[in-house]
Amino acid sequence: MKHSLEERMDIGRRMYLHEITYKEAMEIYGLSESCAHKYMTDYKKAQGIPLANTVPKMKNPAVLKSLSSPDIDTYMAMSKEELINELIIAKANELRAKKGYEVKGAGANKEYIILNNKNTK
Repeated sequence: MKHSLEERMDIGRRMYLHEITYKEAMEIYGLSESCAHKYMTDYKKAQGIPLANTVPKMKNPAVLKSLSSPDIDTYMAMSKEELINELIIAKANELRAKKGYEVKGAGANKEYIILNNKNTK
């Protein structure tokens, strides 16, 4: 390998801490994109940091929109009850998207938006 284990861990740490981006690491150290990604993954594994789950590919853009999440800092600041509520909301939005609609607003101001022109029955 071109870099020693310590160098790979340092490169992965710098990318993980956002000191450098993937592109900067690729330019500075002459890495490929997959190699840079692997260095950061190896760093996370060595430090016991959980790897991010991949978002399943779905054709419906509303489902993808509902699966996009705020920053991890937002979730870290939430209490257990708030996290559970966010999970329930995300699951409800996912199920609605599968049925072909989404809901805008809340309470008396709810608006149901049909995502496709097919009959739901």
